[in-house]
Amino acid sequence: MGYSLRLGQNMASDGNEYFSVGSLVSCKTCHNQVIEGEVLAFDQLTKMLILKSPSSCGRPCTNDAHVVNLGQVSDVQVKREATSSPPPHLAQNVERLKRRVRTEVERKQHMLTALQSGVTPEGLQLFVAVKRTIDDVCWSGKDIKVMEQVTIKPPYLPENVIGNADKAVNHVKKIVEKHLKDQSSSIKESGNSSSENSTPVAAQ
Repeated sequence: MGYSLRLGQNMASDGNEYFSVGSLVSCKTCHNQVIEGEVLAFDQLTKMLILKSPSSCGRPCTNDAHVVNLGQVSDVQVKREATSSPPPHLAQNVERLKRRVRTEVERKQHMLTALQSGVTPEGLQLFVAVKRTIDDVCWSGKDIKVMEQVTIKPPYLPENVIGNADKAVNHVKKIVEKHLKDQSSSIKESGNSSSENSTPVAAQ
């Protein structure tokens, strides 16, 4: 037998909620969207629920995965409780999913902190570019900290890269230089495309 939870008035708001892997759950978001699927993972710390549902493209061997933030959900219905514990290999996959959710939440929190500090769009773009190459990157006010050894200060140019470890500084400088070069090339290509697509007007 299933049951319904209205978030904000029940255990889902007091930190005691738990969703077993394998249970069938239906969630209604604050935008009145209904998401239903089998629980793949639930992270109590971040209140993130991962649901598996049949593929939207209709392929029988694939599934869609939905990451649901319970903070944005108004109603949850547990339509079927899991009847057994997940197999060991699935439990390992669940832990990996939880780590990915936490990492994504932390990344968004860092970006939000940066925006609140007044970081420019150029700084945000550079942060993303460095993160693609080096995982250990974070914000310190408006400064980008890399591996606790290198700091990139506004306006985020190669000469704004400082640190005590010369090898690390040079490596980060090369990443910054490549990012700026790629940005410049992208702007030029966009400009050329606009020129080619424009219609010339004959002088009267």
